[in-house]
Amino acid sequence: MLNPFYTGCQRQYLAPGVLPIQVCHTLCQESPGQTFAAAKPKKKTKKEAEAEEVKKRRRVLDETGRQQLYVKKTKVPVDDVYLVKYYPTPVYGALEAIDLLKRFQVLDFTPHDQAVYINLQLDMSLEKKKKVDQFVSTLQLPHPFKKDLNKVLVFTEDANQVKLALESGAAIAGGAELIKPLLHDEISADFYIAVPDILPKLLLLKSKLKGAFPRVRESFMMASNKSRTLSISVLGTVGVDIPKMVEVFKTGYEYQVDHQCYIITQIATLDMPTDHIFANLQAILTDACSHRPAEFGKFPKNGHHSVA
Repeated sequence: MLNPFYTGCQRQYLAPGVLPIQVCHTLCQESPGQTFAAAKPKKKTKKEAEAEEVKKRRRVLDETGRQQLYVKKTKVPVDDVYLVKYYPTPVYGALEAIDLLKRFQVLDFTPHDQAVYINLQLDMSLEKKKKVDQFVSTLQLPHPFKKDLNKVLVFTEDANQVKLALESGAAIAGGAELIKPLLHDEISADFYIAVPDILPKLLLLKSKLKGAFPRVRESFMMASNKSRTLSISVLGTVGVDIPKMVEVFKTGYEYQVDHQCYIITQIATLDMPTDHIFANLQAILTDACSHRPAEFGKFPKNGHHSVA
């Protein structure tokens, strides 16, 4: 088996006692290295090159005289059965959109009192690189749709104010003794109101209540141009007029702007009259637009109604 391997080897390497591994190592050291050039690619013939070029070309159909079944982005479809992708998305006014929702409810046999939502995208940009911060707002809807009133909790250590808050419609009223039940989730509320004197004692609840923690009425200035500024006030939950605050937040409606600059909130139920739904929509739009000067253009970019 070793004869082919030793062919051409010098005789002294075949002496007794020399291992094949030693012979191979010696030959590798004494023999010059041999290199091989890479094989040249086969040159394509003219016929093959032309055939490959034809394959690469895009096939263009001759549609001369061919009947066009669908014309993309036609203004108006010819009937009420059509492929949506070939026509532009219809845009309706607010009143017309509400009427369509009512008509679809009858056709779909869905609950007549289902919720009506608005999905509103806002343009939060200001001058240069400034933007309007995300905000949470509370307002009084002209036509409330909630059947139950909001649960309001009032922080005060004055016994007379506690009695006044409960008479005004507050669900819970008290002082520092309410901190422990709140931390242990034994009690809760939709809105938390406080008098200024008790705020230092409520700092333990700041991480628990987060955005619902009682806040002072905020008033800040926003530059609209070089000549004047616009003052904007944010409704606060800290004050001394307890009956008025309880009344506002007991029937108030809260909405917020998310991190993608959208307001997605319920505005009514579908069984309400069309003009009531429209009035609630106008109230939310007016309140939202008050958070940015009108001179920067339209605050809402686009919006649509939906039901759930």
